[in-house]
Amino acid sequence: MTSLEERLAALEAQVAALIERPAAAAPAPTPSEGTFWALDGLKQRLPADGTGAVLYTGTVRVADQHYDWQYGRTVDDLLSADWTELASTLSALAHPVRLRLLREVLAGRQSTSELAEIEELGTTGQLHHHLRQITAAGWLRSAGRGRYAVPAERVVPLLAILTAAGR
Repeated sequence: MTSLEERLAALEAQVAALIERPAAAAPAPTPSEGTFWALDGLKQRLPADGTGAVLYTGTVRVADQHYDWQYGRTVDDLLSADWTELASTLSALAHPVRLRLLREVLAGRQSTSELAEIEELGTTGQLHHHLRQITAAGWLRSAGRGRYAVPAERVVPLLAILTAAGR
């Protein structure tokens, strides 16, 4: 174990390096770089004799909105849950038009009239059908008068699912 002074010096060096780099040039740590800082933090919070946990976290800025989110569950909780209850939530995402709608709403196109301008989304009737499906599943919420928004608590989970689906 290193001394407190050594740890502080290492942190100061990391902060200095971060300040010297332009923000755009600072790539997110990836597992291939051997940087598991989120995983290491999760492991420190878990009991040694447990079965583990899953954590997803993110900081996202889209369409002038900022979202910070973190959520985790233990493996025991996940494996003992009834996964069949999640089918409708997941199946709502299993359509290219619905995924496109979610992307467009996150990007700032929030009214049905703006969404209807996108030909690939189909007819107005089809558009409303898809909006109802993803709203019922909780991926969208009505923001009043034909406007929709992705609920703040769903932004990072949605992006985490898309990240996982990309393999």
